[in-house]
Amino acid sequence: MAEKQSLNTARKSIRCRAAVCRQAGEPLVIEEVIVAPPEPREVRIRIICTSLCHSDITFWKLKDPPGYFPRILGHEAIGVVESVGEDVDEVIEGDVVIPTFLSDCGECVDCRSKKSNICSKLPFKVSPWMHRYETSRFTDLKGETIYHFIYVSSFSEYTVVDIAHLTKVDPAVPPNRACLLSCGVSTGVGAAWRTANVEAGSTVAIFGLGAIGLAVAEGARLCGATRIIGVDVNPDKFEAGKKFGVTDFVNSVSCGNKPVSEVINEMTGGGADYCFECVGLASLVHEAFACSRQGWGKTIVVGVDKPGSQLNFSSYEVLHSGKTITGSLFGGLKAKSDIPILIKRYLDKELQLDEFVTHEVSFEDINKAFDLLIEGKSLRCVIWMDR
Repeated sequence: MAEKQSLNTARKSIRCRAAVCRQAGEPLVIEEVIVAPPEPREVRIRIICTSLCHSDITFWKLKDPPGYFPRILGHEAIGVVESVGEDVDEVIEGDVVIPTFLSDCGECVDCRSKKSNICSKLPFKVSPWMHRYETSRFTDLKGETIYHFIYVSSFSEYTVVDIAHLTKVDPAVPPNRACLLSCGVSTGVGAAWRTANVEAGSTVAIFGLGAIGLAVAEGARLCGATRIIGVDVNPDKFEAGKKFGVTDFVNSVSCGNKPVSEVINEMTGGGADYCFECVGLASLVHEAFACSRQGWGKTIVVGVDKPGSQLNFSSYEVLHSGKTITGSLFGGLKAKSDIPILIKRYLDKELQLDEFVTHEVSFEDINKAFDLLIEGKSLRCVIWMDR
């Protein structure tokens, strides 16, 4: 369907295939949809390939807002610019681009600062609409609105993305690797590189060795950390972690009566320099903080917990411990400047991406990708739109 489009599709609606989530938790349905042309500051792109992230699973299951249906999920992808709306001069037709859920407008005080990647002009929220207009570019063949997902919606042959959410990249990079930098790997590597600024020779503890946690390990390895401790309930994760620099492993269900933090404090002689929570559990954030070294330890929250989850630290321990705790949304990366750096490091054979891809499927088998991730059999499953 994607290749059958007319060469002159600019300013016209496109009919293509998309994997639509009609009901919470039900298999996606591949059907034909209508994709409207881009509005000002928007770009329509043809998706080359996309990958599946745990956040897609989370929102696929949500029955109530911010779960909306019907919806086109997907947010890790790479594509080619098909057409641009008015006032877009950063990209042209044919450019290879990576979409990201976090905006990088380049105009607000936050985006112009080196201190933050949190855009204040187009702040992140789990919206079912396009970012500037709060309208949809998707409809089904009956004319019913289909909702967007965190400004990307990559489970479609064509999608419309705001220019603030697009980064032009080197077309030499293999698309089935570059798409991982759209969210997961960038988040983990960036958390170590940009948010924590891990120092050479330091000790790192990572709670949760899923794709994000392993990406944190990869980032810590690139930064020169000499000891990287992985914590997980699955002992098989140690072998996987070794590929990304994990040097020690703690099975959190085999610690007896000791808290994991106590085990790590004993292993390190007082705690790790940098602790990363990559699961999304408040209890693990407290454990990470507890084994963060007194005086200078940093705890970085990367995992996404359920809505309303609370952290509870006493004023005494915060004041007297000298530790810090911070969040890391998209790894603290500024997409338009940092993603090209990561791509160069991959092309220079410094950054590992190949090892994250455990499966690849065709678009028709997208539900198989869901099964593999839910069953814990894949780190990243790449979904090819035309294969």
